[in-house]
Amino acid sequence: MRRLLALVIVALAPMGPALADETAELIGDVERGERLFQQCRSCHQIGAGADNRIGPHLNGIFGRTAGALDGFRYSRSMERAFGDGLIWDLRTLDAYIENPRALISGTRMSYRGMADPQDRMDLLAFLRDNTASPQDIPESAPTAVRREVDLPPEILAIVGDVAYGEYLASECLTCHRRDGGDEGIPSITHWPEEDFVIAMHAYKRKLRPHPVMQMMAGRLNDEEIAALAAYFAALD
Repeated sequence: MRRLLALVIVALAPMGPALADETAELIGDVERGERLFQQCRSCHQIGAGADNRIGPHLNGIFGRTAGALDGFRYSRSMERAFGDGLIWDLRTLDAYIENPRALISGTRMSYRGMADPQDRMDLLAFLRDNTASPQDIPESAPTAVRREVDLPPEILAIVGDVAYGEYLASECLTCHRRDGGDEGIPSITHWPEEDFVIAMHAYKRKLRPHPVMQMMAGRLNDEEIAALAAYFAALD
């Protein structure tokens, strides 16, 4: 029955004639979409208890105005989309997931896009399921963002020194843009501090496979990582 729910998207989501002609074939499998959502979990949460993290939570995304979720700090580009009245429906979400920057230039979302139409429709079926019946989602799944590395509570409790983080950030800013822009290098501006700390420790332990970041993180101690997290979270 959950798979059949995906077919309801055709009736509920506004779309142009061209997409409507293809929809019967493309709307897909909620369970497969849940597996595809693994690509999104490092930034987005969905399901029971989901919250805003690096990206906004995606519960109830269908029918929501872009940039309208209370409590999340959006990019200027997404704020413009809000002002333009962009609504997340099957058509607009499909275009955004295929190529985020083609729909919203300047978005901070670093995901490069999902090329396969069937993959997108399966993923959208899963997102639609979490819009239609979030109360039916089990508590333990698919709430997203499993920690990549378990850190002792005392490390997560370190209060970072923003001024010290600014001093340390000069090397980071040779690649990452201070204004949150993304030109091939993911944005780290406005990340939640805990997510930043976990990511840096994952690089430090070589759980994240990026040689340059592994080297950079390996030079930092716990207080320095906390300071950088505080600095980038506080940037205007």
